[in-house]
Amino acid sequence: MTPRILAACSPGEIRVAVADGDLLLDYAIHRPGAPDGVGDIHRGRILARVPAMAGAFVAIVGADGFLPDSDGAAGRGDGDILTVRITRAAQGGKGPRLRAVAAPVVAALGDSPAPALLRGGPDALERLAALYPDAPILLDDAAQAPRYQRQFGTRLSIVTQAFDDAIATAAEALAQPSITLAGGGTMHIQPTNALVAIDIDAGTRSGARTDKNTAQRTANRAMIPELARQIRLRNLAGAILVDFAGLSTRRRTALGPELAAALRPDPQHPRLLGFTQLGLAEIVRPRTHPPLHEVLAGPHPAGLHALRQMAGEIRTNPARQPSLRAAPAIIAALQADSFAMADITARAGRPPVLRADPNLPPTSWTLEP
Repeated sequence: MTPRILAACSPGEIRVAVADGDLLLDYAIHRPGAPDGVGDIHRGRILARVPAMAGAFVAIVGADGFLPDSDGAAGRGDGDILTVRITRAAQGGKGPRLRAVAAPVVAALGDSPAPALLRGGPDALERLAALYPDAPILLDDAAQAPRYQRQFGTRLSIVTQAFDDAIATAAEALAQPSITLAGGGTMHIQPTNALVAIDIDAGTRSGARTDKNTAQRTANRAMIPELARQIRLRNLAGAILVDFAGLSTRRRTALGPELAAALRPDPQHPRLLGFTQLGLAEIVRPRTHPPLHEVLAGPHPAGLHALRQMAGEIRTNPARQPSLRAAPAIIAALQADSFAMADITARAGRPPVLRADPNLPPTSWTLEP
């Protein structure tokens, strides 16, 4: 089948899935009220050169980014004005990574006071549309169509619902740390501050009527395509360690060529570095956009989930006007997101009722009549 790009819109959020039938190939989320900034072009000002780090800190709108010497900081001094592009989103308490923009682009954009956002980068739908240039785009919100119509033309179609039940279930499963695999195996994904640990349990896959080593080798090989797919769908990045099921270290290294081949189509170009003495596969995948587990964590994503459910109930029964009771952090995050609040107000015909309940945990909420 031909891949399709499915854009499911809800207040403050567009979830974008690339699907071949019911199989997810790629997945990303765009939040107009909280973009990650990758690809944005800014006029910035150098705050401080840091020779020990071979770069400089640059003030841009909403953040202080880091500009390496190799990407344009060399030869510049404190206070210098320059134009930069965000090449990597902020992560782990660190600001975004920057690169100086070439002179012809700077000239085309003209002057502006520093700091200033000069041009936004591509959003999730635009990125995936570029990655799959022949795929039709199905968008389920006519209000969003004008933003994309000029760019995509006849590729873009407006539909009632972009995600069917199968795609919605597959997308929701990406928030879970464990995946049940066909044949009884399980994959456990555990992000930490330092790395992402992936443990594979062959389960009943290794119970075939053959010798144990052959069965385990066959089971692990069968899981490699799904392993590579989950890494890509969840946008896992940085150091990734994979503990295959049951095999000795020597037999695990024999899986290296197949694992490297499965990773190769990934546009982020992950690399298999080898296997540790404990037999763990070492993968490094560059980080550009935040991984999905970070995108889905915190009060703001929880609040957008609540608004998505609220919008669904209003669509099903326009006379129903549910209110949201949520932790104060969720209410504050939603009130700060003008895009989400304008969207749910337009859908409901009036501003939603938001009630802060300090007795609820930071990411808890409920819809009330």
